[in-house]
Amino acid sequence: MRTFAIMTRVLKELLRDKRTLALMFLAPIFILILLNFVFSASQSTDVSVGTVAVTRSLKSDLAQTKHVTVKGYSNYKAAKRALDDDQLDAIVRQRNNNYSLTYANTDASKTTAVKMAFRNALSTNAMSHLKEKLAGTTSALAKLRSQLPNAPSTPDRTTAKATTPKITDHYVYGDASTGFFAKILPILMGFFVFFFVFLISGMALLKERTSGTLDRLLATPVKRAEIVFGYMLSYGILAIFQTILIVLVTIWLLGVEVVGNLAYVVLINLLLALVALAFGILVSTFANSEFQMMQFIPILLIPQVFFSGIIPLDSMAGWVKGISYVIPIKYSGDAATQIITRGVPLTSLGLDIGMLLLFLVCLTILNIVGLRRYRKV
Repeated sequence: MRTFAIMTRVLKELLRDKRTLALMFLAPIFILILLNFVFSASQSTDVSVGTVAVTRSLKSDLAQTKHVTVKGYSNYKAAKRALDDDQLDAIVRQRNNNYSLTYANTDASKTTAVKMAFRNALSTNAMSHLKEKLAGTTSALAKLRSQLPNAPSTPDRTTAKATTPKITDHYVYGDASTGFFAKILPILMGFFVFFFVFLISGMALLKERTSGTLDRLLATPVKRAEIVFGYMLSYGILAIFQTILIVLVTIWLLGVEVVGNLAYVVLINLLLALVALAFGILVSTFANSEFQMMQFIPILLIPQVFFSGIIPLDSMAGWVKGISYVIPIKYSGDAATQIITRGVPLTSLGLDIGMLLLFLVCLTILNIVGLRRYRKV
């Protein structure tokens, strides 16, 4: 009977805790529906290829390949400029029967798609030329046979030497062994920075609240803005060292090639860490215990993984893709990827940096306003 009494008491407490009930029943359904939208999207990879001095027939065969967009350029310099500006995924240049392919290689799946599309187009083009030559040869032999009555009914078989085209591959980033992990690593690096800073800052401020320290501080003439900035500066110092450690260890331990300035990568992730810090402080104001703080992780953090760029956003529906624009990790991931794989300077990342700063300012203001509910005087 005592066991049933304990069971009844626990069930009553759980039924009173609406947040726990929502986590148990609504959160899994929400995440499953989200996964359905994300993974039900088209898995095809769209690529853009620039051509320089490529024959019209080969260019046509390449353009007829599904999910391949072909654009011709008058010279290699113009095509390379478009490749550097992220307008192209690869360049195909032809010299006689030799082909030189230059891949951006920032996405291994797109590099593979271009290779397959080009080789299929090359095979199709070669077969078309062979059919034309065979048709011409057959017509010429038939005409010759009609002019020579004593000519044999079956012409002698002759072998023609077919020159095999030479294909040379070049990679702007990495090499042929560069895989998909190289693409998602800058995003994963930002996610771990965001996750741990969010967790530590939220838990720490929650402890300040539950222990009564925050209440005593709010009872003094100290302004709410001063309290928020004080907490952000203190935890921010720890976040700086944590971020630098994560970035440097990730890059050096895993041997990641960084085309741009490593300091820019650290700076972008530091900005993301400050956003996570402000976000963690804000979320902690809605939790009454460490357990409730953990409840926010499946709802607020896990969906960010799906829309951060780890899963190609181009393959998603338009309205699903729109969710990514309110995800801070999306902007830090884009910026870090551009720096690591293309060597883009900070001056060219104004949108990503501006959005992260906007998140930081908005969350800080919300934190200042949110402290009203705890001020006693």
